[in-house]
Amino acid sequence: MVALVSLRAYWRFVVVAYRFLPLIVAYLRDRRRFLIFGRSRQVSREMQRDRAAVLLDTLLTLGPTFIKLGQLLSTRPDILPKAYIEVLSSLQDDVPPASWDESKLVIEEELGDVNEVYDDFDTEPISGASLGQVYLAEYDDQQVAVKIRRPGIESLVEADLKVLRWSIPVLVRFIGEGRAFSLDSLADEFAKTIRQEMDYSRERDILEEIRGNFADNNAIDIPEPIDPVCSPRVLTMEYIPGTKINDIETLDKKGLDRTELATTLQEVYLQMIIEDGVFHADPHPGNLAVKDDGTIIFYDFGMSSTVDPFIQEKIVEFYIAVANQDIDAILDTLIDMGTLSPTADREVMGDVLELAIADARGENIEQYRVNQIIEQVESTIYEFPLRLPRNLALVLRVATVVEGVCVTLDEDFDFIAVATDYLSAEGYREETIKRLARDTGEQVQETAEALFTVPPKLDRVLDTVERDDLTVNVQIDDENHVLDKLAKRISYSIMVAVGLLSASIIYSFTGQWRISVAILALTLPMVFFLYRSFKQPTGLRAKPQFTRQSMRQQRQRDEER
Repeated sequence: MVALVSLRAYWRFVVVAYRFLPLIVAYLRDRRRFLIFGRSRQVSREMQRDRAAVLLDTLLTLGPTFIKLGQLLSTRPDILPKAYIEVLSSLQDDVPPASWDESKLVIEEELGDVNEVYDDFDTEPISGASLGQVYLAEYDDQQVAVKIRRPGIESLVEADLKVLRWSIPVLVRFIGEGRAFSLDSLADEFAKTIRQEMDYSRERDILEEIRGNFADNNAIDIPEPIDPVCSPRVLTMEYIPGTKINDIETLDKKGLDRTELATTLQEVYLQMIIEDGVFHADPHPGNLAVKDDGTIIFYDFGMSSTVDPFIQEKIVEFYIAVANQDIDAILDTLIDMGTLSPTADREVMGDVLELAIADARGENIEQYRVNQIIEQVESTIYEFPLRLPRNLALVLRVATVVEGVCVTLDEDFDFIAVATDYLSAEGYREETIKRLARDTGEQVQETAEALFTVPPKLDRVLDTVERDDLTVNVQIDDENHVLDKLAKRISYSIMVAVGLLSASIIYSFTGQWRISVAILALTLPMVFFLYRSFKQPTGLRAKPQFTRQSMRQQRQRDEER
């Protein structure tokens, strides 16, 4: 089995390399126009969109594993530019269904004969995805949905995971240090994610846990798993029909309050993320439906995640800071969560957030949406490439998708107002204020203590200086390797000078021109390297990434498109 997976991986590596070759060549030409020489070229936003479309088509062609990879990449603005994120966000599990004979074989291997296990079974799938497909059946006089893992998907996924692992060392050579770190962690992260999604026993456990968390909430409905007919490759659950949540016409015909639906959906996800710490991570309209009485149905818990208490606390602080329009608090929260570099220009970043909030308000000054704020933050993350924690990346993605669904239901839906009311009703806002006040008091106390401890220490330092016993250790942060380049220049210069001087002296005093020519020949490579070092920029240059004018110009270009 292992040998078969390895052989399949070698072949898949060739196929993947061939499919990605046009994108690789395009990227290399961005660095050097003629691959091995020439200047770099500027990549426009339109070019990024075109390449993103090619990438999307490539992922769809390569099959289930790469479709899932594209879905994961759509949540990682620390790896891909915004244009790619926008295109990949539309990626769906659009793959042809497996034959019934193959699916039947999976059921028989896991549970036994289909006709004996189920009272009735419809062999036409009602939904298909990259890793599994869903059928309708009857079990114990109850209509159920049966989710079956695709036959043979395990070996294909394992082979593709090997290909991804082999590809990472090559890819990191062509990208920046920050994104290289993110990309290097992506393979392990993706392997864990896709293996979890293929394990239907885990999905069953998630279903049970989230159902328990909302047991007293009659506003939502989550299918109950049927344990006797569940296994790692087969998940049987009750079938709950409903109207797709974005079918506005049908919802209106049934007289349902769409604003109330949007509010319920938002509050449910706030509870999942902030209070429970486990959440449904794929809230697109295909996984959300509405019953005739207005109850929201949640489907497909294969993509789910958890949030640790620290991130939960910071998300609460983020919402409260946005509601209060406290730019400094927003920046502090982003830094604490690791989504923004502590060395980032706070003034520039403050301008970004102010403009994001101002743009999101629209005509109604009191209304602004977190989705637009997140988009601005995501673009900032890409400009300052950082590793974005997976659970936080999914939280950002979920917030964006949920806000889109809510706005579809009610175009005037106030995302932040609902979040603020929820936090206040649950006591989070008051508790956060108390905690921040407590932390501020502790900082004041520490500062007061320092006022009494620093002077004696300073006096001891001055005594040391007076005795000439002071030793200072200095660590220079040289991210651009400027000092290393200067050292190489000095070395090349010395070797060139020594070579020229030696050749001149030998020829002048001995007349041995052959030896002089040989020394000059050995010196020529040093001359070339010295010249090349001056052609490469070495200085530390900084320019503002975001200005009001540039963002205004970008907005105008987007409107023109």
